[in-house]
Amino acid sequence: MTGLLQPGWKMTGIYQKIVIATDGSEKNLSAVIEGLMIARVSGAKLHIVYVIDTKPLTTGVIEESYAGMYDSLRGEGEQALEQAKELAGDLDADTFLLAGKPASEITRFVKEQGADLLVVGTQGKSGLGKLILGSVAETIIRTAPCSVLVVRKS
Repeated sequence: MTGLLQPGWKMTGIYQKIVIATDGSEKNLSAVIEGLMIARVSGAKLHIVYVIDTKPLTTGVIEESYAGMYDSLRGEGEQALEQAKELAGDLDADTFLLAGKPASEITRFVKEQGADLLVVGTQGKSGLGKLILGSVAETIIRTAPCSVLVVRKS
């Protein structure tokens, strides 16, 4: 089995569509890199997704400040997707900016795309008090229609 992971070698047929969920945090970077490596080796179609968590916008925030907060969150999402796209290099990767409840939106997106692998990090930006696994990753593991790879921060 020598030479299996030599440059230029591609494994085909294992994964056809991979979704990488990112939140732009340092904790999530390992998951993005792992997903990109799997996409490169498998030759799978790659989708990178960021979800603007709209919950903070519906918890008593004054209506006038909603647009400003949303714009700020959108900017964070665009920056996270741009970073992931740069890391992807020459890989054919599409990026998607969604809004809503992160676990629900990611699961819905994976179903719609017919993905066969979803790559997520163990914890994202809101890892406060989460010692083992973030709540978004935990929910995704229970509800995703495909295999889920949960990657620890390295």
